Amino acid sequence: MEFKDYPKPAVTVDIVIFSVRDNDLQVLLVKRGVEPAKGMWALPGGFVKMDESLEDAAKRELEEETGLKDVYLEQLYTFGDPKRDSRGRVVTVSYMALVNSEEVNLHASTDTTDVKFFSVKKLANVAFDHKKIIEYGIKRLRWKFEYTAVAFSMLPEKFTMAQIQDLYELVFDKKFDKRNFAKKILSLDILKEEGIKVDVSHRPPKLYSLKTKVSDVVEIL
Repeated sequence: MEFKDYPKPAVTVDIVIFSVRDNDLQVLLVKRGVEPAKGMWALPGGFVKMDESLEDAAKRELEEETGLKDVYLEQLYTFGDPKRDSRGRVVTVSYMALVNSEEVNLHASTDTTDVKFFSVKKLANVAFDHKKIIEYGIKRLRWKFEYTAVAFSMLPEKFTMAQIQDLYELVFDKKFDKRNFAKKILSLDILKEEGIKVDVSHRPPKLYSLKTKVSDVVEIL
């Protein structure tokens, strides 16, 4: 068979956007304003245009549906169950984005009626196979936290050691020994001291910033 004789599935991108809000690991969902699954919560995403790359499509959909741009973004996995979309054969390429909650300014697009963060522990009726995609995203997030510095893209530009440890404990859903955790992070030589945190009633903690790239390979855990 020639190329023109093969059926052409539609290709979409879906973005799993993680952030820490209210001391909780959360994922961003949009409420669909169109069929199918109108009124249901789903991952931001949409169809890939013929003249754009997958990454460009992900960036476009991210900004159009949530207002977010210039955030950490990486490709996750391709989901292609023939029955995953009632409209027909749709293959989706998923992406993961990490955002600092202090810099988020959300707005819904024309085909969504609302945009909101949800706890990853309280995801119930999510459209399509998006819960499966989110679960895969959590696994990838943990892998990346173990051997890269991507965690710091979810923190303010300047942060305390306690903020780093809190983030790791939320993502891995476990407690780390305070002394050992700080010792390991400081031994990696990836942080720069930035003075102390002011306006606190107790002993002011040191502030740090990241002096390496978030994508650099670093054996953190």
